[in-house]
Amino acid sequence: KTDFINFISDQEWKSIEPVSSWFGPSSFLMSSMSALFQLSMWIRHCHGYLTENVGIPAWGSYAVFALATLFSGLILGLVSEALETDWLV
Repeated sequence: KTDFINFISDQEWKSIEPVSSWFGPSSFLMSSMSALFQLSMWIRHCHGYLTENVGIPAWGSYAVFALATLFSGLILGLVSEALETDWLV
């Protein structure tokens, strides 16, 4: 507490360079990082639901997430290829 008070009263904060806008809390990078953390918490919640409420064993829950990862990669790859070859136009 005293270190913080001295930091303010001695105006040591003036010698610290501000954080660049790239690493600021409202930047795209930090918003993306926050979204990744929220996604990981959602996956953890889903894993808990599948194992505790539905009764799927842990390996079954991992298999569900592995298949979801494979299928989402397949869909994203197909969409990417479709946009690249102008299938939609």
